[in-house]
Amino acid sequence: MDVDERRISSGYAKPPWIFKGSALYQIHLVKAATARAFIPKEFRLVEAFGYTLGGFFLASYDDSPAGVFDELVVIAGIVWNPPTSCAWAARVLVNSDEACHHGRKEVGLPSQVARFSKITAVPKRKRNRAFGFLDTFGLGTTLAHPEDLMEVKVSEVDAAASADICNIQIRSDETKVGNWMGPAIKMALPSFSGNTKYYSNLLKYSCHLHCRVRPVRPAVVSGALEDETEILSECKQTSQEMLENERRLSIAVMLSKPIIALQFKCLTMQVEAPVVIHPSK
Repeated sequence: MDVDERRISSGYAKPPWIFKGSALYQIHLVKAATARAFIPKEFRLVEAFGYTLGGFFLASYDDSPAGVFDELVVIAGIVWNPPTSCAWAARVLVNSDEACHHGRKEVGLPSQVARFSKITAVPKRKRNRAFGFLDTFGLGTTLAHPEDLMEVKVSEVDAAASADICNIQIRSDETKVGNWMGPAIKMALPSFSGNTKYYSNLLKYSCHLHCRVRPVRPAVVSGALEDETEILSECKQTSQEMLENERRLSIAVMLSKPIIALQFKCLTMQVEAPVVIHPSK
């Protein structure tokens, strides 16, 4: 959906910008051919054996310059620009016009407005074999933790229409690890951005995170996708066809093989002002 800039009164003051909430950071093995479709020619993709490290960052912010909103950052891979390497975002989906506008105009991100539908699944009953006859009275079963399974459906909004991107099933491990939230850590996630129709320059910016982090089972991602080879080989002509191709390739990144997932709780993320860079030759 095109964001109407005239109706947006931004709550984003001068940087750094502070976001608070929780997030899931999942790292995938992404095919280099898929990732390379997003990487500007000025950068070199960091790859080995035909793969790079991409994945996604799914966040829910309860306090930010744009208020409460959800965000899905699809990470195509890691790119190299001496002397450093940084992540490259293939797509950023947010359910906030203000956050979308800011991402496009100030941070050079490929931001799009999206719809996030969250459903807490009703857990299946677990039968108690020793007292199976009590099933008749509904007394022979126990229920799993009510937050055992969360499903997040993300749909990109384009004008009056919408396009499904993916379903993300997140299974909680609360019942196994109790209230343990993991150690408090500080970390930085440097990224490159820019080279979009909204921001032509190439940028570098850093996200400084302070949070509780623990490893969790990778989320299960599903979504309809045509044969990836056909998508890559298609010759796109119109801007709408190019947009659709980028969307499909973003889905391919989401459907790639997960290797690790980290849950961030009590998250405070500080985003620094982007700086223009000139890639090394």
